[in-house]
Amino acid sequence: MCGEGDPTQVQMDGNIGMINWNNSHLQTQTDAIKQTTNNYLRRLAILSMADLPILQFEETIMKAVEENTVVVIIGETGSGKSTQLSQILHRRGYTKSGIVGVTQPRRVAAVSVARRVSQELGVRLGDEVGYAIRFEDRTSERTRIKYLTDGVLLRESLSNPELDEYSVVILDEAHERSLNTDILLGLMKRLVERRASNFKVLITSATLDGEKVSQFFSECPVVRVPGKLFPVEIVYSHERPVSYLESSLATALDIHMKEGEGDVLIFMTGQVRVFGPRPPNCRRFIVATNIAETSLTVDGVVYVIDSGYVKQRQYNPSTGMYSLDVVQISKVQAHQRAGRAGRTRPGKCYRLYPSAVYEDEFLDVTIPEIQRSSLAGSVLYLKSLDLPDIDILKFDFLDSPSPESLQDALKQLYLIDAIDENGLITRIGKTMAELPLEPSLSRTLMEANEHGCLSQALTVAAMLSAETTLLPGRSKNTEKKRKHDYLDLPDGSGWGDHIQLLQIYECWHQTNYDIDWCKDYQLQVRGMKFVKDVRRQLSQIMQKIAKGPLDVQISRRWKESQQDYHNLRRALCVGYANQLAERMVYHNGYRTLGFKPQVVQVHPSSVLKPDDEGKLPDYVVYQELIATSRPYLRTVCAVNIAWVTPILDKVNKININKLSGGIGRIEEHTEENMSDLPKTDNVVAAVPDDHESKIQAARERFLARKGKK
Repeated sequence: MCGEGDPTQVQMDGNIGMINWNNSHLQTQTDAIKQTTNNYLRRLAILSMADLPILQFEETIMKAVEENTVVVIIGETGSGKSTQLSQILHRRGYTKSGIVGVTQPRRVAAVSVARRVSQELGVRLGDEVGYAIRFEDRTSERTRIKYLTDGVLLRESLSNPELDEYSVVILDEAHERSLNTDILLGLMKRLVERRASNFKVLITSATLDGEKVSQFFSECPVVRVPGKLFPVEIVYSHERPVSYLESSLATALDIHMKEGEGDVLIFMTGQVRVFGPRPPNCRRFIVATNIAETSLTVDGVVYVIDSGYVKQRQYNPSTGMYSLDVVQISKVQAHQRAGRAGRTRPGKCYRLYPSAVYEDEFLDVTIPEIQRSSLAGSVLYLKSLDLPDIDILKFDFLDSPSPESLQDALKQLYLIDAIDENGLITRIGKTMAELPLEPSLSRTLMEANEHGCLSQALTVAAMLSAETTLLPGRSKNTEKKRKHDYLDLPDGSGWGDHIQLLQIYECWHQTNYDIDWCKDYQLQVRGMKFVKDVRRQLSQIMQKIAKGPLDVQISRRWKESQQDYHNLRRALCVGYANQLAERMVYHNGYRTLGFKPQVVQVHPSSVLKPDDEGKLPDYVVYQELIATSRPYLRTVCAVNIAWVTPILDKVNKININKLSGGIGRIEEHTEENMSDLPKTDNVVAAVPDDHESKIQAARERFLARKGKK
């Protein structure tokens, strides 16, 4: 027999009124359960707050904040700085005059900390406490505490340079020295001079060089808060292992056999995802990257295995080449990793390197991202502020990037029309700066809008914005796993990888975004979902200026598709004007066009097709130039010489002094820096200085190829 509240039984009796009553009753019970759960979580959160060290220093911190515009707070791991500092300011009334904004260098940290603070305050996430990350804003008019990535705050300052809706900005995890955080440090230094009476800046970190930051902000005070850590025993290896992967595995097994209960956190250069708490009577082995050093806390960890390495993306402005290198961590990172073992009880950290290596070879601090990244996006941002007193080459950075990196960024922006030959930001550049994309993709969208292929460009931009590898790797194993031969992915119609990405998304669109379709093709499901969301949000951003449809357009005729591909390739050529390459006359190698040409190869994963004579296209645009066993062009697409020639024409007009927005000569300083750079074998002779020679040389090579066919 059905229970009293069973809706099926009630429906059989024909009592419609009772159906409504029971549904309402069930909803009331559900709401009550949710409320009870939320109250329980809040009580747990409050209990865990009670012993946080930062609360014992509340009066000291607030005295420093009230008497100074800028305060540096060094809070060791477990001090509670990320969750409690905003709440302290809230209790002291700072949210009455504006928002307390807390920046995080990572998206996952901004979301998780905001969720935790909302639980502790007993409010709904998105109301009084919210977060804003790229492509997602969960705030409201009622939000008083806002966690956001440093990149989001930079974009907010474009429309509101004074940041006048904020009463306090907290730059958290500043020791990670992300590119955006370093830019923010320079901007905060300017802003506190203009808003000294109603604005506070707090810079917080676990291991930051507080004295250095204090000097940067005119000797501002430094408050140190101890962490809540149990003792951690450090165990060094006697020698460096031949394979840190095998050594990590052996150490993990040794811990499992000999040590007591507790999870094991292994720091490697790659990671696996961990879901939920461990089952009873079970030990978890968690493999993580450097994200677990500070941004994520994994409960239950008692043992840490530190390989001593991290995978780091680095950019060389002298070659325009990216490399993903496995490098040694710094002493600061080693300290952070060890601290993960002492969060809940005494623990052990097994370092897979001798103590002498730690003392003699490890850098004291991590190299700031600003000194190993392309600065085109950051320079575009600074230019878009349109402040007459900013000379890009003399901007006040905590640690200055090399002049060569800044010059490289200025040249890139000039070639894609973001700034003019006098260094002034253009109308196109201002629009580009508002888009949450790197400059080349933003410029591609602008050009596509003029050529009637914005819909296709939005799809490609979204696919290229994925934060993971979408396509399956090409190997014998993956070929065997595929269900059927006919499930081969689209091939880009011979034009290259950008067209293939477009075709893949359009195929998925035709299945009504069926997840099983992605699985059949071995596409990364979570990544494809992210792409779909990014495309939707980019469409909303572009809606105001769009000259054509934004929805996915499926061309039914071959001729229409080819015209779309033609227009899209032209837009890509304009957007990636600084990333063009020309095929060599006698083989399928390429020579990059630009300031420091070099001979490269197309990456083996590319779908770019040769013609009937085995020759690849004469000119290509590439997404990135990477260094592995040799320099490779990755994600390439064929372009026409007619589109390339005007770009070569612009190269001759560059005057770096004008582009920077400043005055004075920098050539001597630049030459001095460049003379110290290591010589590389793969750099070929520079493009001739004479502009006509460049154009003529390109035409002659083009005609030479035609003659060989």
